[in-house]
Amino acid sequence: MEEGKKRMAVLVGCNYHNTRNELHGCINDVLTMRETLVTRFGFQLSHVELLTDEPGSLVMPTGANIKKALDRMVDQAEPGDVLFFHYSGHGTKIPSVKPHHPFSQDEAIVPCDFNLITDLDFRQLVDRIPKGANFTILSDSCHSGGLIDKEKEQIGPSSVNFTSTTFPSQKPKMIPFEAIQQHLSSLTSINTSDIGTHLLVHFGGDASLKFRLPPTALDWSESLRSDAGILLSGCQANETSADMNPMMTGEKAYGAFSNAVQTVFKQQSGKLSNKEVVMLARKALQAQHFEQHPCLYCSDENVDATFLWQPKGPSA
Repeated sequence: MEEGKKRMAVLVGCNYHNTRNELHGCINDVLTMRETLVTRFGFQLSHVELLTDEPGSLVMPTGANIKKALDRMVDQAEPGDVLFFHYSGHGTKIPSVKPHHPFSQDEAIVPCDFNLITDLDFRQLVDRIPKGANFTILSDSCHSGGLIDKEKEQIGPSSVNFTSTTFPSQKPKMIPFEAIQQHLSSLTSINTSDIGTHLLVHFGGDASLKFRLPPTALDWSESLRSDAGILLSGCQANETSADMNPMMTGEKAYGAFSNAVQTVFKQQSGKLSNKEVVMLARKALQAQHFEQHPCLYCSDENVDATFLWQPKGPSA
């Protein structure tokens, strides 16, 4: 099998301009990643789709548009292909709709229109990947650990404590569930605490699969199987990821995890495994006194697989 014969990526950056949830570094994160994919990982620019909420963008990163872009990429996948999704923006946790789990919570990302994309949506995408291809997700958002439903945890919650620093330019990339509920209620004018009702009324068929299908129609089994999904999360499921806006020093704004990954790439010119990328990003964040711990979720065989099947080092 020829590894990585076709390389495709969808990159999404949401800054939520002129809202109370505004971030500053997310678009910079994906622009930097686009350059890295082309110069280091052998992606063709024409195979990298960029969605940002920069004012004037022709295609905004709404929930529907993000899912359409991911669907297009997955539909083209063949054995040996490399698929990559980098998301930088807000994340959230929502009440689980799983039977017998009334107090548990599930992970979701927050597109610019608040049409949540959930862990179940990413599971459904991963399950469509043909055997022999892989699909790597790098999510720089709060509560991003576990963003692929039922994916096996390989590098998980850290018990290591170290001195963290909260910077004046630091903002968590999280919108609380209550704030999302309030925003959706203002759109639907419906008096209910059920977020699924709001999403279905406002977004209809574009709402997450988690809310469109009854719980009895979904496979809620906890069994883990080998699959093509690889998740590098910016933090643990119970942590926040930082958005940095160092305006005082004149530097570009950035997401702490996205920036840590870029630091790793600059310091390590050779091939890196998925595990090495996560562990080195943890070290980079710790050195900068960020209290967030990137995690890795994937099958056993993908732990030590080369990140994005890097074809060669930049100096090779």
